[in-house]
Amino acid sequence: MRWALGIEYAGDAYLGWQRLGHGPSLQAAVESALSRVADHAVGVTCAGRTDARVHARCQVVHFDSGAERTARAWMLGANSALPADIAVRWAQPVETVFHARFSALSRRYRYRIVNRTARPALEHARAAWERLPLDAARMQAAAQALLGEHDFSAFRAVACQARHPRRTVLSARVWREDDEVLLEIEANAFLHHMVRNIAGSLLPVGRGEQPESWLRELLEARDRGRAGPTAPPQGLCFLGPRYPAHFGLPAEVTA
Repeated sequence: MRWALGIEYAGDAYLGWQRLGHGPSLQAAVESALSRVADHAVGVTCAGRTDARVHARCQVVHFDSGAERTARAWMLGANSALPADIAVRWAQPVETVFHARFSALSRRYRYRIVNRTARPALEHARAAWERLPLDAARMQAAAQALLGEHDFSAFRAVACQARHPRRTVLSARVWREDDEVLLEIEANAFLHHMVRNIAGSLLPVGRGEQPESWLRELLEARDRGRAGPTAPPQGLCFLGPRYPAHFGLPAEVTA
């Protein structure tokens, strides 16, 4: 039987999602917990790999198992074996054609920036910090240049292994909540460091150092060297993917 899980995690203590041979990974922790519940080795496939210190509200994974377990048993059993900073939020059986990565229609990320003179303490591992005032309205106007299908080479990490740089951004929103500025972006897929590079390029616009037209100019130039620096990882949270309704997954991951 094929199962899908929704998982939330804090990425502070991990080198990223993908299993590695030289340090702790989220994938290794999840697979170890599920293997204990199944009483056999379990390998999982995720909707989108996250980098070191990046968080997730609802990462979706799938795995196959012949073990006779209920959805409740998978969820509670895995959570009893997982560390406190990783939790399975839901589990449910899915048809065998479901694939956590390839069945996803889109993916959503949020980037948080604490915008005040004093650095954050309580949120230091959950948000980036910018001490200079940011104009969220200018950043929102600039972000609209991202909408649609584009070559995102200007926001692509040098180490990116994607076959091509074209992606389709479905929505991009920047707004302020008290002393925080938030960026939320949804696309069919993302390049390596794409959201963090976009955030790093929106900051000069918000500070008034670049015009609102700058992101459009960067897109057209397709030159990573001209764009802003990569924003810190701790401000980034993977909100989750979206899937076709016929898979019957929870509303938060259904288009």
